[in-house]
Amino acid sequence: MTSVNRLLSSSQRQSFVISATAFLASLLLIALLSILLLILVRGGAYFWPTPVYELTFYDQLQNKQKTVYAQQRQRTDSSGEKVWQVDYSDENSPYGAKTLVEAPDVIAKKLAPESAQINLTDGRAVLAEPVYLTSAESADIPVSEYASVQEKVHALTAKIEDIRETWLSDIHQKLAELDVRNVDADAPARLNLNASFDRWQSEIILLEQRRDAFQMKVVFASGASWQLPLSDIDSFYFVSSQSLWEKWAMALSSIGTFLTESPKQANTSGGVFPALFGTVLMVFLMTIIVTPFGVLAAVYLSEYAPDNGFTAAIRVSVSNMAGVPSIVYGVFGLGFFVYTLGGSLDDLFFADHLPSPTMGTPGVFWAALTMAILTLPVVIVATEEGLRRVPDGLKAGSYALGATKAETVLYTILPIASPGIMTGVILAIARAAGEVAPLMLVGAVKFAPNLPIDGEFPYLHLDRQFMHLGVLIYDGAFHSQTDAKGSSMMFAACLLLLVVVFVLNILAVILRTRLRKRYLL
Repeated sequence: MTSVNRLLSSSQRQSFVISATAFLASLLLIALLSILLLILVRGGAYFWPTPVYELTFYDQLQNKQKTVYAQQRQRTDSSGEKVWQVDYSDENSPYGAKTLVEAPDVIAKKLAPESAQINLTDGRAVLAEPVYLTSAESADIPVSEYASVQEKVHALTAKIEDIRETWLSDIHQKLAELDVRNVDADAPARLNLNASFDRWQSEIILLEQRRDAFQMKVVFASGASWQLPLSDIDSFYFVSSQSLWEKWAMALSSIGTFLTESPKQANTSGGVFPALFGTVLMVFLMTIIVTPFGVLAAVYLSEYAPDNGFTAAIRVSVSNMAGVPSIVYGVFGLGFFVYTLGGSLDDLFFADHLPSPTMGTPGVFWAALTMAILTLPVVIVATEEGLRRVPDGLKAGSYALGATKAETVLYTILPIASPGIMTGVILAIARAAGEVAPLMLVGAVKFAPNLPIDGEFPYLHLDRQFMHLGVLIYDGAFHSQTDAKGSSMMFAACLLLLVVVFVLNILAVILRTRLRKRYLL
């Protein structure tokens, strides 16, 4: 009877442990899904069109009543109270203003289907009613002809940019060469270049005058009018009168803009393409660097290093490196890679550019190297685990057939251990893509106008600074706390970062699965 009770007691304990584990796992899953849902909802709000209202409210700051076209977004003020953030346009702030309004101060509100959200090329938005378009030939062009009129504006802008990039750029370069050669100011070559410059500059002024004649007249809720140059307008939508399908079309268009354009208005509007590009490029370079070094180190520790205390100390050190705070790696990368190694490269290969450094400044290559050092322990440990799973019989068979140690490692052990190697690469990608602190020291910046890859030789500029999604999110989290739209953009960037990590991991998992099917079946 005692043995039966003990058996029942053991079974009950086992059942309790399983139930508790399942409960905790369910809580963890619910928390994870809740976080993802929060990011999805807050990030999706950045793309979904916000209706425009004719809003009458009492402005506490100016101590007067206002009637404006506005968009409302709810947010929490410094005291924790729910208030309305009102983005509006009027004759005093035609290019948009923001204010916080408490619910009791809202006097009247109604949808304004005749008003539009007019998006400008610099990221700002004007909320007003489009009345008609004007040009040098006509003063009353229907708004419905906006697309055809805007094509003319784009054509003039393209001509202006072509002159600047082709003719004026060439003239500037030739004048710089004359300056280097100390050619006199009254030399015929310099006078001819100056005359050509004046001629093309006059052509640009005429084209700009023709382009600036195309304007859109808008009317605010107060009845005041304003003229907007069409060259400053990117698009406009009557968001308050859109159908559901039109809202989805606008949201999809906003997603395309988000993925293909640069940030605007201090990273509170526009897109995140430079940050997306910089994140993927940095992770790609890091993977190329860390994989061979991690695999070689793991092969040495597993196959060549003697089984003694020194090797055990190396393994312990490698494991401890994974627990070092990431900011320490950033300081190391700044001190060793940027200042020491980069400074030495400047002395050897770029001495003519000194004291202005070329490689001795933070850049994408030093960021990739720093991330490679940071993720190296992960790759080494995962690769060693994969090497240990290779059956000893396969190694013995390879030796029995006359293969050398190197041939056995290269053609037998590494192919079979390749799924474990890919596991290490997956973990390295997941960690490197989300790091922020070390990247801010060795290359990542808030805004970088030039991408590390362009059409200029040598095409890949490893010395350039770059943008990173993690740094963009970090910066926006502090600078958009008073802007509901900017906060939504940061959640959208966070969602994009999760998607990037997920896609990179999926690609690595697919490759690992193929390697496993090829070598382990």
